[in-house]
Amino acid sequence: GLVAALVAGPALAQDVTFTLVNSSGVDMTELYARAVGAADWEDNILAGGTLPTGNEGAVTIAGAGVCDFELRMVFADGDTLEDSANLCTNPSYTIN
Repeated sequence: GLVAALVAGPALAQDVTFTLVNSSGVDMTELYARAVGAADWEDNILAGGTLPTGNEGAVTIAGAGVCDFELRMVFADGDTLEDSANLCTNPSYTIN
């Protein structure tokens, strides 16, 4: 069950992989994720890369152990978008 997996520690936590689709019209320059309720954002997933508009990429959050995430996306024009998503039931996330 879920409780047993959490108690067992992060070594057993599953990776979460999802497809990120950038249909915003602007290149994405930064992507951050954190479990809902977590205090701090993890490192920039794009790590200096860019997800150009009209493109998609596979994103893996290693050892996540949860499904509900907050996402913070930063775009080349300076806009920032924050949203939350269940990445297990919706393994594709599209930015419009």
